Order: sequence, then C-alpha cells, then structure tokens
Amino acid sequence: MADSFGPMRDGDADGVVGMGPDAGSSRDEPIRVLVVDDHALFRRGLEIVLAAEEDIQVVGEAGDGAEAVDKAADLLPDIVLMDVRMPKRGGIEACTSIKEVAPSAKIIMLTISDEEADLYDAIKAGATGYLLKEISTDEVATAIRAVADGQSQISPSMASKLLTEFKSMIQRTDERRLVPAPRLTDRELEVLKLVATGMNNRDIAKELFISENTVKNHVRNILEKLQLHSRMEAVVYAMREKILEIR
Repeated sequence: MADSFGPMRDGDADGVVGMGPDAGSSRDEPIRVLVVDDHALFRRGLEIVLAAEEDIQVVGEAGDGAEAVDKAADLLPDIVLMDVRMPKRGGIEACTSIKEVAPSAKIIMLTISDEEADLYDAIKAGATGYLLKEISTDEVATAIRAVADGQSQISPSMASKLLTEFKSMIQRTDERRLVPAPRLTDRELEVLKLVATGMNNRDIAKELFISENTVKNHVRNILEKLQLHSRMEAVVYAMREKILEIR
C-alpha cells in the first residue's frame, strides 16, 4: 500500500528528535530538494507545502528509486526527500547509489514504515534522517533545514526504538571485536553518551559547561576516529562495540 501523510498537523511541537548542529544558519542560496515518492498526489502536496518556504526550492521529483538515482545525478540536490517502499526500486536500496552519483546530497526518508529494520537499513545505507509521515507540514521544512545544516533528524518513536535496539546489541554482542575500537578521550565519551540520548550540540554544551563550537569539534573528532559519516552511525557503532552503555 502506498504511503500517505496521514493527519498533517501544522505547528506540532517536538515532533522530531535532532542530532547535530542547530538549524537556522544563513544561506545565500535556497536548499535544493528532490522529492521522491510513488504517489504523484503526495509529491504534489509536498511541492505545495515547500513552495511556501523562501529558503527551500523543489528542483525535481521522481516516482521510484531508480528514477531518483538518475534525477540526483542530473540535478545534484542538497536534500533528497524519499519514501522507503516504492515500485521498481525502493528508497533504501536507492540510497547507496544516490550517494555515489551525488555525494554531497543528504537523504531524508519520509515514510509510514515504523519498522526497526527499515530504520537501521536506511542509516546503514547513508540516510541522515528518518521521519514518519505523521509529522506536521511545518516539521517537514524544519527537518530539511536541519539536515542541510548538518543535523540528523529522526521521529521520536523511531529514536526510542533505536535506543531499545542499542541495549539489545550489548546483550547480544559478548566481548567479540574483530578490530580494537579506536580510543576516545573521556570527554569524547561524555559527548557521545549525550549524543546517544538525542541531545543537540547546544544542549550538550549546556550540560557539560563548554562552548557549542567545542562540542562540534568533539563530534567531528569522534566521527574521524571511528571512520563514520553521521552521529547516528557513531552511536550504533559505539553501542555495538561496547564503547558506551545506555541504561
């Protein structure tokens, strides 16, 4: 069954958990968005919603993952807003190919699928956001801005499932390690633990009594040491390798 927005609610608060720098940095050019969904009516609805945002421009649309890869290669969008389950080629399968043809594009999955497996596969494939279609119209634009500014976005119910899965990982993983985990400093471990709870850089800075720029530097160092690309990947890795625990 094709996805649909469900009850779109303008102005809902706290509908998305953010991981990363706060959105809102000034831009000279609008954020270029490629909309991918197998329902033409849904795509049109998104275009109408986003057309009202001065700093966001829908530059193209696609009806399946295969077409999305071709459009991404031609248009080189900043953001790909894509459904998970589509005919011909699904969104998760298309993620890897999109990252190859448009490396700078950031991918947000927008779907009705609240399956943990889809969430994990999307993150593994390179998605920076995973949003359920129950979010409000305002939150779609906010999420696009946040991801464009380097923040990961995830619907709260899915974030909760991630944390639950992290705990299960610890129980399943014994003491096995194929390679020794890179050593993080005590401060980096503190930052990573707070990232794992869904806190953004501003809140982490307040919690640790350090500057927001210092937090950004710590996050950058963590990703470099772990050779990962996103904050969510870092948390998954840390939990799997028993670098940290969430109780």
